[in-house]
Amino acid sequence: MASGKKQGYSEADRILLTLVLILAVFGVTMLFSTSEYNGRVRFGDSAYYFKKQLFAMSLGFLAMYLVAGMDYHFFIRLAPAAYAASLGLSAAVLVVGQEINGSKRWLNLGPLSFQPSEFAKVAVILFLVWQIQQTKSSTSGLWFMGRTLVSLLPVIGLVGSNNLSTAIIILGIGVALIFASNSRYACFLGIGAAGVAVAVLFLAAESYRLERLAIWRDPEKYEKGFQTIQGLYAIGSGGLFGRGLGSSIQKLGFVPEAQNDMIFSIICEELGLTGALILILIFGLLIWRLCVIATRCTDLAGTLICTGIMAHMAIQVILNIAVVTNTIPNTGITLPFVSYGGTSVVFLMGEMGLALSVSSHKQHFFTYTKG
Repeated sequence: MASGKKQGYSEADRILLTLVLILAVFGVTMLFSTSEYNGRVRFGDSAYYFKKQLFAMSLGFLAMYLVAGMDYHFFIRLAPAAYAASLGLSAAVLVVGQEINGSKRWLNLGPLSFQPSEFAKVAVILFLVWQIQQTKSSTSGLWFMGRTLVSLLPVIGLVGSNNLSTAIIILGIGVALIFASNSRYACFLGIGAAGVAVAVLFLAAESYRLERLAIWRDPEKYEKGFQTIQGLYAIGSGGLFGRGLGSSIQKLGFVPEAQNDMIFSIICEELGLTGALILILIFGLLIWRLCVIATRCTDLAGTLICTGIMAHMAIQVILNIAVVTNTIPNTGITLPFVSYGGTSVVFLMGEMGLALSVSSHKQHFFTYTKG
């Protein structure tokens, strides 16, 4: 008689799960505090944004739970189809997308709106993992690096035409995964130089991108620098411990759309430098935990998935905080788990589910013994 036992399966990483829960609770709390004024003025409901975000967060937790319980190799097998779908959806945005606040980034699905660029981030991570796994030759050559980056150009071009920040994140994810699978580092100097050249050409291609650079250098000189200036006022007025939760003044119409990209400035105002540093610490711990899971995984695919998710989180957090503090030009990027955005929350939770799946599947084979 034959009996089988699955080896190498353990519980999902509890530290990662705890950090995700903390960020989720913190995010909806700060979102309610930041958005209640805009919700009351625009929709007559101070909890308008909060309720929509809470609904999206619930869907996100469901997605995380379902994904975490599945073998992540299943999603890798779907990667080519997911990448093709992301290209199709990104192209559809250019044709029939809904324009909100001057940006065409959404597709209407009945009463709901969907942001394909958020799906593209996950699809790119899975597609690159699949592509690296399919590579029969060495992953340390220039041919491999160039071919992998070229495969991302279609989605980078489509997404970058109306969402530069997400295109930067996708490119960063690609470089991180190539770096993780490559044993040689000198060639990355060439990639860096090429990246700088492409960035310069990309910025020069549109006048409004050059205008953003000018606004970044001297925001007080331009009318469009109003949001940046008000965000800096919010950060400065928070002091060490802040005005107190719910006591922000800048969210009362001074910081436009404060619940979106600029929510970190309101966190600084209400919770002060102390609260901001604690939030940064939690993000740092989340990124560290993803790194731990990646290094402990015995499977290349699992390692690369966690590396891609880690790169996504790190790049997006750094870019958002850098924009809010005017360290870099404004790129319109959200703060993960905290900024308002249903599509973003659902797919972020899905990514966390993938990482939890990797953490609970250390090996992926069955051992059979005869008895």
